[in-house]
Amino acid sequence: MALPSVRSVMRVAIPFISVVGLLSVRVVGASQDSGSVIPAESRPCVDCHAFEFMQRALQDLKKTAYNLDTR
Repeated sequence: MALPSVRSVMRVAIPFISVVGLLSVRVVGASQDSGSVIPAESRPCVDCHAFEFMQRALQDLKKTAYNLDTR
């Protein structure tokens, strides 16, 4: 059985990781207690969290693609 190409893996993985990232940001934000508010100046913005998550996901995808290519 032939392994799927890197492009087909990334075509499926990138939207999946994006959806998981967006859902996890909403879940984390919903689980915080209203009594423990952190001032906006001392916490990173949601965009920064999403950017960091996507950077890590892209690095994981690159590693996976490299591993598939070397096989």
